[in-house]
Amino acid sequence: MRKWIVKELKNDTILVVATILAIISCFIVPPDRQYLGYIHLNTISQLVCLMLVVCGFQRIGVFHIIGTKLLEHVHTESALIISLVSLTFFSAIFITNDVSLVTFIPFAISVLVMAKMEDKTVLVVTLMTIGANTGSMLTPVGNAHNLYLKSVSKMPTSEFLEVMGPFSFASAILLLVVILVVFRRRSSQADFAGLGRKGIEQSLFAPQSEQKPDEVRVINYGAGYGGWRSIVYVVLFLICIFTVSGSIPLWLMCVLVFGAFLICDRRAFLKVDWSLPLTFIMFFIFIGNMRRVPEFSNFVASIVNQHPMEVAVASSQVISNVPTSILLSGFCSQWRELIIGTNLGGLGTLIASMASLISYQQIARKYPDKKGRYLLVYTVTNVLFLAVLLGLALIIN
Repeated sequence: MRKWIVKELKNDTILVVATILAIISCFIVPPDRQYLGYIHLNTISQLVCLMLVVCGFQRIGVFHIIGTKLLEHVHTESALIISLVSLTFFSAIFITNDVSLVTFIPFAISVLVMAKMEDKTVLVVTLMTIGANTGSMLTPVGNAHNLYLKSVSKMPTSEFLEVMGPFSFASAILLLVVILVVFRRRSSQADFAGLGRKGIEQSLFAPQSEQKPDEVRVINYGAGYGGWRSIVYVVLFLICIFTVSGSIPLWLMCVLVFGAFLICDRRAFLKVDWSLPLTFIMFFIFIGNMRRVPEFSNFVASIVNQHPMEVAVASSQVISNVPTSILLSGFCSQWRELIIGTNLGGLGTLIASMASLISYQQIARKYPDKKGRYLLVYTVTNVLFLAVLLGLALIIN
């Protein structure tokens, strides 16, 4: 029991902290009817539906299949690294940085072993993590906090893309330059083209993979694209996108997504990471209560309103960008600056974006002797990217 508690505390530290803060705030502001207005139901509903759909894709192996098909066209080391970083960058735009890293970091480590490039793992995983964090900042569905800020600010999707577009584009160029400078263009020692898709899947996943999609009906990993389920999930994903954009009513999205998963894959409800929406709810309660404390509200507002973007970046380095988004949005309505600040704030320290911990855990599990080196490389590289993008933000603003 004790080990389980310790494990849960480590895995869901932010949720634990948010819950403690929410409980303390309830003693400061006793529960009343105003509590009902704290929870931003639009954000929670959109978040849960998107998480279900993405979980469905994961469980039929779609993302791994995309990765293996991409590798069939790779012949050089630099092209291999570009492909791996592109997987996290572009997938994070649509399926969030967390899911992108959970899916493709283990995939990349296996690929690097096949290519006899294990000595490059630390830098490659660092670049893939940066790719996920900077790709996800482009769209409202790329980050959980983007979904919230877009919803609460009522900013049109087109404007959101306009605000964050320059930073994702600049980051993509920087990643490409770093890869071309650091990695050679010599031939890769792994002949992915010769293996074919099924060979790659079996080499990467069949021998050692513990968790395979529940709906796989043939031997090789993720084969079959999930059949008719993949079509259903694509439709559901488009419904979620249109709902976020305001084209489809929220209630209709919830009915269609929940109804479809009750038919297609009920186990997905157990596989979704419910700690994320619960964390949002706890922070909503905490911020809702603290906004009703004049002394606290006035103090925080006076700090945030002067330099919202800079405060968002700095705060994210300490408590990560999701809590920062919820916290600062309660005391500031300069949405453009908050969106830029919380997204750029995902770069920097390891905890600036909680998704980055996924990469660290994979490195620590596979190469425990490289943890220190990874922290050093990750921090230095992220700070450099943050400095460049923050400079770009100051120029644009």
